[in-house]
Amino acid sequence: MEKTAFVMTLLPGFEAEYKKRHDEIWPELVTALKDAGVSDYSIFFESASNKLFAVLKRSDNHQMEQLPLQPIVQKWWAFMADIMETHSDNSPISTPIQLLFHMD
Repeated sequence: MEKTAFVMTLLPGFEAEYKKRHDEIWPELVTALKDAGVSDYSIFFESASNKLFAVLKRSDNHQMEQLPLQPIVQKWWAFMADIMETHSDNSPISTPIQLLFHMD
C-alpha cells in the first residue's frame, strides 16, 4: 500500500459547492476508484490560497492510470469543471506533492 498526495485549485467562492458535490459523490465513481485500488481518500481545503490537498492510499497493483479512460470519471470531471481549475479535457489541474516526513 502506498500513500500519495496532490494539490488542486478551487475557484474562489466554491468551497460549499465543492463539499456538497462530494457529500453526494456518485456511487459508481466510488466503485471505480475502489476497483482501481484507491482507498482512504481525503481532500482538505486551505482557504487563503483556494488549494485542495488530496491524500489517498493505493494498492501496490493499483490501476489509477486507467481512471481517466472511464466514462464515469470523465462525467465527474465535466461536473466539477465549473468550480475548479481544469485542463481542456476537464481533468483537474493537479500537482503531485513529495513526501518529506511521515510518522505512524
